[in-house]
Amino acid sequence: MGSLANRLAGRFLVIDGPDGAGKSTQVAMLAGVLRAEGVAVRTVQDPGGTRIGGRIREILLDREHGEMGVECELMLYMASRAQLAHEVIRPALAAGQCVLGDRYISSTIAYQGAGGVEAEAVRQAGRIAVGETWPAMTLVLDLPSEEGLARAGKAAGHDRMEAKGIAFHRKVRERFLLQAQEDPGHYVVVDATGTPQDVHRRVRQAVEDWAISSA
Repeated sequence: MGSLANRLAGRFLVIDGPDGAGKSTQVAMLAGVLRAEGVAVRTVQDPGGTRIGGRIREILLDREHGEMGVECELMLYMASRAQLAHEVIRPALAAGQCVLGDRYISSTIAYQGAGGVEAEAVRQAGRIAVGETWPAMTLVLDLPSEEGLARAGKAAGHDRMEAKGIAFHRKVRERFLLQAQEDPGHYVVVDATGTPQDVHRRVRQAVEDWAISSA
């Protein structure tokens, strides 16, 4: 087992950021590289990742639910996350796997924060939902909001969250960057402009640097 595999065993990492930043693509690319280097990786999607979480995800992203209040959003996201932590993340970490997440509580702080919920209220709800199951490191993929929404629209059409206006998405970006500014020990901002391969090189370097510094 290589040194990177040793450093990442039993660690929980998250790739997060605004819509269109390429999170799912980067999770898949990073997981493939890490597995090739001997790291046992479990990838998870949030919201979702379990049978129960998948049902909750459908409700959250359905554009027919435009009347949903921000507090309802908060509780549904946390419910999905609670099941994910219980059913998947904690068992994988206990088995010595590196868990690589596509979004987590950082997303709720950004999105529901942009909707008016205080960051500390989200963190308190998160502590109830997942206990101590928080990522050791979160990579925030950052790019201008206009570019992200253009990418998201080309990829699959807008879901309920993506369909909110540009002013909302600019607030979301600001709140992601604020989290990284306030907690540099657990967040790394990665430039998400350019090709997926360009971003992947930055993501991989960020993970390798963090793994060495946190060993």
